[in-house]
Formats: sequence, C-alpha cells, structure tokens
Amino acid sequence: MNPDARGSGLAGAPRWLRIAGPVALILIWTVLFLVGGRMFSQLSELSTNDRVQFLPATAESTQVRDLQQQFALEGVTYAVVVFEADAPIDAFVESEIDRGVRRIEPIEGVRVFDATPVIVSDDRLAAELVIPVASVGEIDEAVTALRSRLADVAPDGLQVHVTGPAGFTSDIITAFQGIDGLLLLVALAAVLLVLVIVYRSVLLPLIVLVTSLSALCGAVLVVSALARSGVILLAGQTQGILLILVIGATTNYALLYISRYTEALARRGARWDATLEALKGSWQPILASGATVIVSLTVLLLSQLDSNRTLGPVAAIGIVFALLAAFTLLPVLLLWAGRAAFWPRRLKSVATDPTHADVLGGAGVWARLARRIARRPRAVWVVSTLVLAVMALGLTQLRADGSPSSEYVLGASPAREGLDVIAEHFPAGAGTPAVLVVGVDAILPATERALDVPGVDSVRIATLAGPAPITPDGVQPFAVGAGIAPAPIVVDDTVLLEVTLTSAADTPQAESTVRELRTALDDVDAGILVGGQTAIDVDGNAAATSDRTLIIPLVLLAVLLVLMVLLRALVAPLLLIASVALSYAAALGFSAIIFNTLFGFSGADPTVPLFAFVFLIALGVDYNIFLMTRAREEGARHGVRDGVLRGLVLTGGVITSAGVILAATFAALGVLPLLFLAQIAFIVAFGVLLDTFVVRTLLVPAAAYDLGPTIWWPGARSRTGFREPETESIVR
Repeated sequence: MNPDARGSGLAGAPRWLRIAGPVALILIWTVLFLVGGRMFSQLSELSTNDRVQFLPATAESTQVRDLQQQFALEGVTYAVVVFEADAPIDAFVESEIDRGVRRIEPIEGVRVFDATPVIVSDDRLAAELVIPVASVGEIDEAVTALRSRLADVAPDGLQVHVTGPAGFTSDIITAFQGIDGLLLLVALAAVLLVLVIVYRSVLLPLIVLVTSLSALCGAVLVVSALARSGVILLAGQTQGILLILVIGATTNYALLYISRYTEALARRGARWDATLEALKGSWQPILASGATVIVSLTVLLLSQLDSNRTLGPVAAIGIVFALLAAFTLLPVLLLWAGRAAFWPRRLKSVATDPTHADVLGGAGVWARLARRIARRPRAVWVVSTLVLAVMALGLTQLRADGSPSSEYVLGASPAREGLDVIAEHFPAGAGTPAVLVVGVDAILPATERALDVPGVDSVRIATLAGPAPITPDGVQPFAVGAGIAPAPIVVDDTVLLEVTLTSAADTPQAESTVRELRTALDDVDAGILVGGQTAIDVDGNAAATSDRTLIIPLVLLAVLLVLMVLLRALVAPLLLIASVALSYAAALGFSAIIFNTLFGFSGADPTVPLFAFVFLIALGVDYNIFLMTRAREEGARHGVRDGVLRGLVLTGGVITSAGVILAATFAALGVLPLLFLAQIAFIVAFGVLLDTFVVRTLLVPAAAYDLGPTIWWPGARSRTGFREPETESIVR
C-alpha cells in the first residue's frame, strides 16, 4: 500500500501510522470475513420454522401446546399419512396398510409403533393414520424418508401422501434449503450488474461488493453467536432478510461515500485529503440514515411475536456492521486503490469546486429536471401526491388478515397435495384437529357444546390407543389388539379432546370456528383451553395485528425525532415523513391489486404490511436524508431554493443508482418459493423505486422549493441563515 499522503490534513502524521492504520483495518475485516463466512451456512441450522414457538407465552394455543406434552410423547409433532385408492378399500387392504406401516425400516425420529389405528373414509376411497415425529432434529430428512418407505410398502393401487404439521414443516425446511447460496448469488449478481453500469469500471464494483460481504460476515458472526447461546430465537426468514438488508444498506452507504470521494479526489488529487474530505461530507447523512433504520428496527422489540421481536436486533446488528464497513473498510480500500479504482475510466482533475459551479445551468438530465421543477413547483408536487394517493386506494383490496399455511410454500408442496386428498374424502379438518384441554367432569357438557358450534364435525377423546369417538353415553369402545377398550389419558384431572372441523385447518372458516368454539366453551368452564394448529394461526394473526397497530405509529415517531435532530427543523422532517408514508401506502395499495389479480394470492400474513412498513419508512427516508442534507449544505451558500435544486442535481445520480440497487436486492428475495418473502420482496422493491423516482426526484424537491425558507422552520436559517440571490434567475 502506497497511499498518496500529500496535503495538509495528514502532513504531520508519521509514515508508519499512515500505513499501519489502514493495514490493521484490512486485517480486522479479513478475519471477520473469513470467520463470519464460515458461520453463514450455519444460520439455517440455528433457525426454526415452528410458528408456535414465536407466540406469546400467554396465548391460549401456547398453553395448550405446553400441556399437550404431558398427554403425549414429549417433543413430537405429527405426520398425517393418507392413502388414496381408485377402488373401495376393504378390510384386507385396511389391514395391509396397518401392517405395512408398522414394518417399514426404522427412521430416526419417526415412531411408527406409536401410530394411530387406520381410519377409512366413508366413501372407502381413502385411509389415514397419524404418526408421531420428533420435533427436534432433521424433520425434513425424517419426512422424506417416511414418504419414500411408505410408498414402498403401500398396497398396489394406493397413492400415499404425508401431510399434517410434520409434512408442512418438511416442505418449508426444503424451501429454505439453499437460501444462503442462491439468495446471496442472485443479490450479488444484481448489485454487480448495476454497479458496472453505473461506474463502468472493473475494480470499483468489486470494492463495493467486498465491503458489503464483509459487513454481512461480521453481522452473521455476532448473530450466530447470539442464536447459539440462546439469547435470540431465529425465524427461518430472518437470515434472508438479514442478507438482503445488509447488502443493500452497505451498498447505499458506499455509493454516497464514493460520490463524495470522487468529487474530492478529482479536485484535490491527494488520496489522504480526498478520503478525509469524503468522510467529512458523508458521515452525517450516512450515520443519520443508519440511525433511522436501527431505531425503526429497535421498535420491533415491543412486538408480542418473538419472530418480530428478534428480527429487530438481528437486522439492527446488520446495519451497525454496514455503517462500520462504510466508515472504515470502504475508505481504506479506496485509499489504497486511488484513481485505479475507476479504471478504465480516467478520473480527470478539476479546478472548480462543484459546490460553487453552475450545476443548475448544465445540460444533464438532473439539471434540466431541476429547472422544470423551479418553473412550476406546486404543480409538480401536487400531481405527484395525487398519483400516489390514487395508488394508495388499492389498500381497500388488501387482505392481510392471514394466509393459509398450505400456501406458504409457492410451487409444488407434497403436504398440500395430501391435504387436498384429505379434504376430498374426509372432513376437511381431519388430521389437523383443534385440541381442547378439559376437566374430567366437563367432558360431556364440553363435547355437547362443541358439537353445537357450526363448523364442528366430530369430537374425539385422546386415549392410549389413539382418538376414540365420544357418544352421549361416554367413550365408545372399539377393539384394539385383543379386544381391549381404550382408556382416556388423564393428567391432573384433565383430558384432551380432539375436535375435527368441517373446514381445512388453515382456512378463515376454520379460524372463525375456533373463535366461536372458545366463546361457547367459556360458558361451560372458563378454564377450558382451545389449541391446535388453527388456534395457533388465530393467536398468531391476532398478535401480529396488535403489533402492527402499536409499532407503526412508534416507528413514525422515532424516525421523525431522528430527522428533527439531523435537520434541526420541524417542517422538513414532517414533509419527509409524510412523503415516505404516502409512498408506503401507494406501494402497499398497488401491491394488493397485483397480488389479487395477477398473482392470485389468497391473502397475506399480518406481518407483511408491518415488515414492509419498517423497511420502506427506514430505507425510504435514507434517500430523503441524502437529498436534504446536501440541500442544507448547498443552501448555506446559494440560498434555500437554489440549495434544494442543487442538492437534487448533485445527488441525483448516486441516489437513483442506490435506489435501483436496493430494489434489485430486495427483489432477489422473490427467488425463494415462500409466499411471505415473495410479498415482502415485491412491496419493498416497488416501494423503493417509488421513493427513488417519484418521492425523492419530484415530490420532495418540488414541495421544499415551493415552501422556500419555511422548510427549515423553526430554525434560525428559516429566517436569516440562507441567501436567495440566484432564485429569480433560475425561475426565469
């Protein structure tokens, strides 16, 4: 490394320090890169996709889940196996199914000897049974092996499907496999392509990617350590969001720094002085941008859902490393590369400081746009606002009260196919019943009340030999083994009742039935608990909706406070917050229409609007911060209105490039076959583009220009701090 140390800034610093400092930083980041990179693939092993683990401990379904462990094999989930036949299943075939299941080769985690008896559908064209599967360990491998071996032992003419909680968990885990490599490759390819187009150089895009990857590896190292120690509980989608957020944010900060470094290097020539000047000009907007994201994410700690609550600190850790990399590694790498970073382009030296040049009189696209805004500012921001408002009307079509878990995996899903078979031959809720914890004395009244609830097909009691139907006279005996009648499992004077619903467990109809069931059973005994997969969805959606109501206004308030501190004004922060909030509403409204009409999605998880809001508000404000901090800086020399226009011209290229890159990185989430991430990817990518090309390019500059000095009220500069000498010439 032989950085040019000419210039007054570091003339007195020892040469060894000018060399040792950058070398030490590069070595530190190299270690983080290597160690964190090795941990990256382990994030998926440290995460879980069991939704009930993220529910509040006080949720009714969580309490039932905990109590279930006392009634059944501890630490298990259940695979529902369904056989479909073309011809009626007779007693012989039924016995063949039972014998075949129990003689399959042992599979780690699969307890075939604890399988329930075979139940044949009324039309005799299907049969089902339930097999316990260990909830810890490699569920996907266990279910895959089970599917393969059941297919081998199935009687001729029967198709076998494995569904239920274990089946869907396996499908989700399979969908997440490769999330590290595939998502990272797609995101980096998108970033590299845009950077090459923007900079038309070989080395500079690689420097940006190395900086982004180093930040990601540092974040992964810390997050994996916290997850391994049990401090945080990682959700399956968290690693994908972390990857995209860190790559996108670091690249954004890098572009802003590079624009300042390019100006300084072209004007000064000395790399050390250019580095210091670039840091001086970029640290404030970069730090403020990172702070808005960190503050927004930290608000998620107030969430009831652990999946939301842990995403906050995880993503905030990622942004911290993005800031560290932008302030240390990137400047050092550019200091080392100097003008060679821009090869094959030649960075010409200029004598004119762009802050004093006539940038508004140029022929470039941003100068022309600035002059047009100056002519009719009010028309520009009013029309822009109306366009966004019309798009926001699509919010009336938003269905974000939950989506069927069977549709969580996009594309092929063996578990969903099995669920369709069950719905065709059995009550749609068979295999995934609601679960009641009932006192022994309340079994019959609870059963009678449950059967009166619309949407309930049947009620069974959990026994040592599997579920047994309940009649008004008590448990109906049936032969098991040598004619032994099943005995209910009693724990602390309570039993489990399994309620089969007429609707599939993951449908809105089933959720409505569970809510009515809870209300009806409260009249029998307030201590009766209703759980099961449908109840988990009900409680999860309720918690997510509550989170959305609480967190969204808090995020707006937190970001507003950060902007007020940064800009030392009230009007400008209010304008910025209002603009990105409107942009978010427009993006969500437009996305709702696309989801319903083009993609045919049945709905969205309640957390989708919340996550989209946090990312769009925090990241959308970034571009406005870049614009308005430059406008404030330029306004001090050229007047408020010219300062706004000059800020637009000087930041136009870098902000547009950053927006396109961030949209491309979030769009990369769409390569994963998961409904939740696909919806987040579309909303955020589209919203970022709206912020880039409408809000930051048209609405905010035009509104700020129209307001004039009032934009900085109540600060002193709104009255006396800025000159206005050039405004009239621009308007003319």
